[in-house]
Amino acid sequence: MKQILGCVVALAVIAGSPAAYAVQPDEIMSDPAKESRARDLSRELRCMVCQNQSIDDSDAPLARDLRLLVRERIAAGDSDAQVLDFLVARYGEFVLLKPRLEPHTYLLWLLPPLVLAGGGFALWMHNRRRTRSASAEDQSLRQLTPEEEARLEQLIASEPSPERPA
Repeated sequence: MKQILGCVVALAVIAGSPAAYAVQPDEIMSDPAKESRARDLSRELRCMVCQNQSIDDSDAPLARDLRLLVRERIAAGDSDAQVLDFLVARYGEFVLLKPRLEPHTYLLWLLPPLVLAGGGFALWMHNRRRTRSASAEDQSLRQLTPEEEARLEQLIASEPSPERPA
């Protein structure tokens, strides 16, 4: 029990602590405006080792190299778009955490909403069919065929009445 409590407390401390960035002091640029641009770009780039982490958050050596490369390109006078284009040309579209909306990524961007809409449509159709079949079943239970009515009359007539003795 104490181990579980200790784990819960440790997780609470980790979850409540502010995010620790992997940027080392020797990487930081002297110009605050350029450093801000570099940090913004670093948050948009995927660590090729960690894959679901930005290079700003990753401690991997490759992430450090990419952070330094971003800072070199900014120091050389490249715009943000030029830095991103350079990295995409070098590492491919995968280096971006948020892929660009281009013809070859339409499926990536449109598939989730299409699947969601398709699922909603399937649920709507299922509910509609279920409602129709339930109402048809109720209707068939309420209406007797002439044979069933005749048989019911026959059963009622042959059944002894509670008022008259048999």
